[in-house]
Amino acid sequence: MTVQIFGLAVARGVAIGRAVLIASGRVDVAHYFIVPDQVDSEIARLRTARDAVATEFSTLQHDLPADAPHELSALLDVHLMLLRDEALVGAAGVWVRERHYNAEWALSAQLEVLARQFDEMEDEYLRERKADLEQVTERVLAALARQNGAEAARVAAPMAPDLGGEEPLILVASDIAPADMLQFKRSVFKGFVTDVGGRTSHTAIVARSMDIPAVVGAREASRLIRHDDWIVIDGDAGVVIVDPPPIVLEEYRFRQRQIQLERERLDRLRHTPAVTLDGQQVEMLANIEMPDDAVVALEAGAVGVGLFRSEFLFMNRGNDLPGEDEQFEVYRAAVLAMKGLPVTIRTVDIGADKPLDRMSLHELRHEHSLNPALGLRAIRWSLAEPAMFRAQLRAILRASAYGQVRILVPMLAHMSEVRQTMEAIERAKQQLRDAGKAYVDVEVGAMIEVPAAALMLDGLLRYFDFVSIGTNDLIQYTLAIDRADEHVAHLYDPWHPAVLALIASTIAKALAAGKGASVCGEMAGDPAFTRVLLAMGLRSFSMHPRQIAQVKQAVLRSDATQLSTELPRVLGADDPQAEATKALGIGMPLTTQSV
Repeated sequence: MTVQIFGLAVARGVAIGRAVLIASGRVDVAHYFIVPDQVDSEIARLRTARDAVATEFSTLQHDLPADAPHELSALLDVHLMLLRDEALVGAAGVWVRERHYNAEWALSAQLEVLARQFDEMEDEYLRERKADLEQVTERVLAALARQNGAEAARVAAPMAPDLGGEEPLILVASDIAPADMLQFKRSVFKGFVTDVGGRTSHTAIVARSMDIPAVVGAREASRLIRHDDWIVIDGDAGVVIVDPPPIVLEEYRFRQRQIQLERERLDRLRHTPAVTLDGQQVEMLANIEMPDDAVVALEAGAVGVGLFRSEFLFMNRGNDLPGEDEQFEVYRAAVLAMKGLPVTIRTVDIGADKPLDRMSLHELRHEHSLNPALGLRAIRWSLAEPAMFRAQLRAILRASAYGQVRILVPMLAHMSEVRQTMEAIERAKQQLRDAGKAYVDVEVGAMIEVPAAALMLDGLLRYFDFVSIGTNDLIQYTLAIDRADEHVAHLYDPWHPAVLALIASTIAKALAAGKGASVCGEMAGDPAFTRVLLAMGLRSFSMHPRQIAQVKQAVLRSDATQLSTELPRVLGADDPQAEATKALGIGMPLTTQSV
């Protein structure tokens, strides 16, 4: 039966494929694909874990005291029966063999299938056996975790890049952690559906940057969708269609072909200079997370890296944080890959929706902070961990000897933070000089993400060479909204008059002081905002490489001088979006215009 599930449209396009469910938290397991050569050994892991748990149950039953309740022995019999039933471990092996899931993921996937079957049973006693099934599965998962080499296998086997001829897959989950998204970005998934999240949750941002259709905040999606269901993601309408009828499926396949043709047309703009109709040059920079992304940035026509998110080096590593030399090699690789073009490296922005795996000295993880977005994050965390911060600064400075490098400092809000940051940079330079290691004096920039930073910009500009506006957090903090909370997602408004006023003021003040200004948040990669940002005087946009062509197209069709004359009307309006639609033509369908 066809079911429609409504959520938030966060990444445009259409995706069609088989559903792959990640367990919703009943059990916490790693999810990754294995290579074909690992199938037999992974199935052997499953059976070894099952046998270990069976031995545990048998031993417990044998050692029961004589006066133990009969029900306890009967319960162990039920658990042993479930454990030995091929519908659990045997069927999990099918997931391993056919889908190349790791053992833990396969077992949790089969648990979801069986749990649904128990839910549908009419007999109340049988329905209640689902809890026994969950307990047995958790025991097997614990046994898998105890196996030698389990953690090493998890690290060594990333998402398989190609499953050769498999049907397209769509990931369905309650939520997806940022570290998991970093793995999934190189996977076979054609789309994402999550129960929770807002338009600027990390899942949404990564999905947009990957140009993969996604719907978040779909509430009951992971409960209503079953493993292997055919589903359609309508990323424009925010709708997920489960088991679509043939006529609907064909309509969406036609839309997919149209979208692909449009992407191919935009692809021809990759190496066209970004110049407005009135001859103003615009920088199209890329946001990257790893050195390999630099290659993608160049292929997309980026003229530099406006944001290297260094925090992804620190995530998904447990207690093993990267040292100076490891970071240096990564930064140098990115700089060399950009072939002389500038690379702006942001110091670690850990916290809020990007927590570390390990417990830090200050208990940074989400569960230990009532409001992580307002807690110890970004520059606050760096200054609280001075040894780590100086090691990162030394690594960045050493990489500057191999190309154009700039340092970007996130979430500044106090002049005391500015002074401490500058002192840390100077001390890092001195340590490099003492060690005889080469570096170049680099430009240092401030991220404008907190309203306080925008309001005290004149003071900041005395210390910094440039500013970069992080619109995602600036909107969050200006409007007092947790952008990852779907309950208030509807209040997240990039068109809010206060937000636009802060952005316009920041750009104007920076340019008046002769300092560079860029935008590296979501607004930079959204063609709907290109003209209003050009009207504000912005000439440096930084976004995911996949977004460059669309934004460049908007730049090529805009007269920046003319747009600037209409800006006061937009900033002074009660409804800036409606006014911008009329005054700046942002509502014009760009895909139907000629360059």
